[in-house]
Amino acid sequence: MATYKPSDYELLRRRCAELKEAGWKQTKIAQALGLTEGWVSRTLKKYRQNGQAALAWHKPAGPACRLTNEQITQLVEELNKGAEHHGFPGYIWTRPRVNEVIKRLFGVSYDPSQVGRLLKKAEWSRQKPQPKARHRTAEAAEPTKGPAMAR
Repeated sequence: MATYKPSDYELLRRRCAELKEAGWKQTKIAQALGLTEGWVSRTLKKYRQNGQAALAWHKPAGPACRLTNEQITQLVEELNKGAEHHGFPGYIWTRPRVNEVIKRLFGVSYDPSQVGRLLKKAEWSRQKPQPKARHRTAEAAEPTKGPAMAR
């Protein structure tokens, strides 16, 4: 079987329909185009049901968001209250923490890797806190003015 790029498949579907209209059998179409008989069968079935529109390339639809727009708005309102308000130590939101809040509020669980996409949809940006030295003194924490002086 030949290998094709995803962009080639629309042309293959159209050619498949043309050959069928010319009287070719599915087996011969599959052999001529280097495709499986199952692929040709599914393509021709779609073509019979929906005509030329079925042959056009469409980006595959992913699963629908399990939260409504209203729920996403409610989630943002809750996140704005802060992590400590929801019982987490510290003020930083992490994806697992956000996922926990989503579970509590809406009974829906996301993979933590997908929580970032949900936050992007809610127009929240990823931010990291500024690192601070562990063993610094209060004097060293003061910002210096001008060039540092050698001692």
